[in-house]
Amino acid sequence: LYQYLGGVYACTLPVPMMNILNGGAHADNNVDIQEFMIMPLGAKSFAEALQMGAETFHTLKKILKSKGYSTSVGDEGGFAPNLKSNEEALDVIVEAIEKAGYRAGKDIALALDAAASEFYEKKKYVFKKSDGSVRGAEEMVAFYEKLVKNYPIVSIEDGFAEDDWKGWKLMTEALGSKVQLVGDDIFVTNPEILAKGIKQGVANSILIKLNQIGTLTETIETVNLAKVSGYTSVVSHRSGETEDTTIADFVVAMNTGQIKTGSVCRTDRICKYNQLLRIEEELGKAGRYPGWDVFYNVKKK
Repeated sequence: LYQYLGGVYACTLPVPMMNILNGGAHADNNVDIQEFMIMPLGAKSFAEALQMGAETFHTLKKILKSKGYSTSVGDEGGFAPNLKSNEEALDVIVEAIEKAGYRAGKDIALALDAAASEFYEKKKYVFKKSDGSVRGAEEMVAFYEKLVKNYPIVSIEDGFAEDDWKGWKLMTEALGSKVQLVGDDIFVTNPEILAKGIKQGVANSILIKLNQIGTLTETIETVNLAKVSGYTSVVSHRSGETEDTTIADFVVAMNTGQIKTGSVCRTDRICKYNQLLRIEEELGKAGRYPGWDVFYNVKKK
């Protein structure tokens, strides 16, 4: 399928965004941010990236166990322990990366999906799960700036709510040259809304969900529009998944270089990774794993 859709140019394996810790609507804990992911950017191949992700995931499990936290997994395969805060979640992931023998920020970096629409109320952001604090748009930007300064975060998805275009613009001005800012709820894989975002200078990346816009043709149109506008595209699964592996072929066909398809457990997530391993084997020397080069939308990497 990847050859049919992408022809001879389909050769880029994606950097996986692997969901390893959950908060927000995906978990019953004191963490507001919905997904904490790792990106094995220092790997030389997709197979190595997957191994790095799996080792970090299992190291994290041991660390959570030793701290007396639960290690059951959420619907995308990430852990959902009862952590005390957003920062504690980031601390334990950095600890897991280092204990697994990797360097945080060099070999493996962090990515967030804040899913801010979930805690946006009356034009304010209410951190009702952690400390009950209320933030306006400027304070949210300051909150993310602090996280980016203190942790090796390279990508933030849905940092603002879908109808808070003002907030998105502020965030893009503050962080758009340092971090990948992925629009999911704001763009909903729609080329017309993406065009509006590009014109207004909102975000620098788009999340691509194949069944959100409804047709492959429109999805390809959206990816191409993002590419010519200097935005990256992250091909994504949905929360409720099946064993269908189309997105694995699609991400290689489109050469987007990034895939978000859960953690390294649960068969509905792993089947995508296995398909990507098969594609990498099949491509042989023609296949390339972009690593850090995937962020052509960010000046500083």
